[in-house]
Amino acid sequence: MSIVERVNAAVDAALGQRIVGCVILINKDGQEIYARAAGLADREANVPMQRNAIFRLASVTKPIVATAILRLVDLGLIGLNDRVTRYLPWFTPANPDGSVADIRIHHLLSHTSGLVYGRLPDNASGGLSGVINSLTETLQNLAKVPLAFAPGTGWDYGTGIDVLGGALAAINGSDVEDAIARYVTGPLGMADTHFYVTDPTRLATPYADGTPPVRMGEPHGIWDQAGTTVTTFSPSRILNPAAPQNGGAGMAGTADDVMKMLEVYHGRPGLLEPGTIAMALANQIGDLPRRPQDAGKRFSFIGAVLDDAVAANNPAPLGTVDWGGAWGHNWVVDPVNGMTIVVCTNTTFEGCNGLFRDDILRAVYGA
Repeated sequence: MSIVERVNAAVDAALGQRIVGCVILINKDGQEIYARAAGLADREANVPMQRNAIFRLASVTKPIVATAILRLVDLGLIGLNDRVTRYLPWFTPANPDGSVADIRIHHLLSHTSGLVYGRLPDNASGGLSGVINSLTETLQNLAKVPLAFAPGTGWDYGTGIDVLGGALAAINGSDVEDAIARYVTGPLGMADTHFYVTDPTRLATPYADGTPPVRMGEPHGIWDQAGTTVTTFSPSRILNPAAPQNGGAGMAGTADDVMKMLEVYHGRPGLLEPGTIAMALANQIGDLPRRPQDAGKRFSFIGAVLDDAVAANNPAPLGTVDWGGAWGHNWVVDPVNGMTIVVCTNTTFEGCNGLFRDDILRAVYGA
């Protein structure tokens, strides 16, 4: 079977019972080798999924903001070892021992800052739901909570990219949206990627895991796969221009826009310097422990780096970088094969870290 036949079979097997709708794009050496919009954007209204559907991106926002920061590095406007207080003087959270933390830009990019989602206060937002306030207010409230660990001494997924969004806006003298437009979405032609959606007719309806998946309410809580934590989603948030512009999870966009951004990490179209790209894709956390579900992977400046294919049960080459977004997405940058994979679905969490993600990966690599 060809890669097209294998991926089509994986999609067809999941539609209806595990995935409501999806857009999948695969590029190799800058050329599109697979593209399909499948299933439904709105099941109850029987609206077919279209390639130009707009998805709530969740953590797919993170590499967009990281790319903007790396562009600033290339332009000499920010340094990876700069203290965050150089740009946000008031962002001074405490270490676990009560001392003022020394957070550097590279800590925020690599999730080694000690800012973790498990310590998100009620008066701050992670971007999926929560209070509606300014990003500055959100970050100021976040700074009042002690870090989970001193910067550089641990790894845990968290709100560091939200802080980077604040720094990016401060450097540009604007809000986060305008800064990203200047350095990433504008130059790359990502016309549909924004922190709020003005035309909901192209916005994919979100669904939660179930057999079949369940249409999300407002708000909607979903247990994680371990059954230990509930994540709350607010589908209407992306329609509210007053919502804080969370760099970690707040944007919406199309699969094509995500592809344009990820192709930067193959050197196309030259937005970043080759050395910056190599650094961005490399392991940036050394041997710091990660979660059991992250076995075989380290972390770069934009996502997880495959370090042990057997431990990760992953058929991609070593050095492949991947991540996802909780609304139902996953992506892969494979520098060995010059390949980029973008999978956008409207089904949470299945499209992000469920079996569908693994099925598509195995189909791509013929595993």
